[in-house]
Amino acid sequence: MLGSVVLVLHGHMPWVLHHGRWPHGETWLYEAAFGVYLPLLSLIEELDEAGIAAGFTLGLTPVLLEQLAHPRFTTGFRDYLDDRLGHARRDAAEPELAGLAVWWEERLVAARVQFDTIDGNIPRAFAAHARAGRIELLSSLATHGYAPLLLHDSSIRGQLKAGLRTSERHLGFRPAGVWLPECAFRPAGPWTPPVVHSDTRNRQGIDQILAEAGVSHFVVDAHLFKGIRSEGVIDGGQFRKVGWDEADSWPGRGWRSVMEPHRISTVGQASDVVAYPRHPRASEQVWAAEIGYPGDGAYLEFHKKRHGDGLRYWKVTRRGADLGEKALYWPDDVAATTHRQAQHFVGILREELRAHRDKTGRAGAVVAPFDAELFGHWWYEGPQFLRDVLLALHADPELSVHTTTQRREAHPPDKVAWIPEGSWGEGGDHRVWLNDKTRWVWEASYRAEDRFLTLRWDLSQAPPERAALAEPILKKAARELLLLQASDWAFVIHTDGAVDYGFRRLSGHITRFENLANLTWDLLQGHEMTALQKLQVAEADAHDDCFSDLELSDWD
Repeated sequence: MLGSVVLVLHGHMPWVLHHGRWPHGETWLYEAAFGVYLPLLSLIEELDEAGIAAGFTLGLTPVLLEQLAHPRFTTGFRDYLDDRLGHARRDAAEPELAGLAVWWEERLVAARVQFDTIDGNIPRAFAAHARAGRIELLSSLATHGYAPLLLHDSSIRGQLKAGLRTSERHLGFRPAGVWLPECAFRPAGPWTPPVVHSDTRNRQGIDQILAEAGVSHFVVDAHLFKGIRSEGVIDGGQFRKVGWDEADSWPGRGWRSVMEPHRISTVGQASDVVAYPRHPRASEQVWAAEIGYPGDGAYLEFHKKRHGDGLRYWKVTRRGADLGEKALYWPDDVAATTHRQAQHFVGILREELRAHRDKTGRAGAVVAPFDAELFGHWWYEGPQFLRDVLLALHADPELSVHTTTQRREAHPPDKVAWIPEGSWGEGGDHRVWLNDKTRWVWEASYRAEDRFLTLRWDLSQAPPERAALAEPILKKAARELLLLQASDWAFVIHTDGAVDYGFRRLSGHITRFENLANLTWDLLQGHEMTALQKLQVAEADAHDDCFSDLELSDWD
């Protein structure tokens, strides 16, 4: 046996319900459901009918689960499919597009039937497959908060505990592992806030916070493994401390190798929390701009749509072609292309695993994590490629297809290591989320964190009758704080992807948080709620009716 292939897809969408439709807002969610999550369910079912457990790991962030299970999504998605069907039927009147318009109509009708078959509950459908052992599901921080830059450890705990509870509520079980937002990690040690405050404080490592919550594993970027410091080994089931230089003897044990998940401890003790490192070659072969498979000329072009927000009828044609040069898409050309690329990809995985075994004598793991939206949304043929890859892997007697937990059970990690701070963003650090464009975001977030924790303390000291009135309002403020902390807003501002939308969303959550915080304070002081404040509460609930089961103890 050469080793394991661990495919990890990260499914996430910030809270967009009740916050616009097109071009930014709910349409993002509907497109993902049609292009990604329904096709993934079909893929799992198709393989199961062939007697094959798909075997990939899928992260569904708590805020995504909240939306996919929301009544607004259920009705809005059906309306979206009907709207797309209207486009297809109108386009069928044009001879040049008629064949492709019928092709789109068939797929949209099939999606509507599939959605109705699962009673409109995508989370429940994935949960059933996970319970049957066909896939593994991961949780995450509640709203995809960027953990290393949050001001207080209690804020990381609040994000994590709320996220785990939300996942359990929707899935019926608590996932063992999590996807750390942006694969961002920080070890234990002194830390100085980059804005607002200037005091250096001693912080817990994110690994410690995960361990306290019972989380067993997470994914990091490859470059963090280059900075590993050896802490110990698991020898005969017992932890044995080793020197910090043992990682330099890589060929002997696999230290620092992205082919071997490591237990992580940033406090020099034994740890049960495992980090799975992204394999650079395997990942880049799929998504890199120059060599990635989605850029093949046969595939559906993402950027060119009919009438702005209509259907897509053109193919990539060739790399570098402008939109005016795009030729019409031919669906019949796709099957041979995905099959050829899947075979090529599996060949790369075999090469990497064989090289690792030849060096170490050990069965390694290629961990290939991707944003789930690559498969079916950005790259329409992605689910078909993934199906072909999984079929080829399951047919190879020298390769195992493992979920993250299956890999750990089959090959328990025997190294305990310290890993440095970083993310999978540009530069491997925090610059994508903290820079001159987004500094104000963190200033506002830190002040909100401080005020929330102060009010939480005030609530604990208040007379019971006042606390009873104020607590539900403070929970609503906590909800706005979580939504404010989403990493997405700083990202779209930095990348110029949806700057105005990011500003509006941040401003809205900041305003709603401040209104609810002010009301909490007034109630603690014995004041009655004003008519305006009642409207502010109603407005917040109308926009952000999510995370209804928050507990203030999550921030302990």
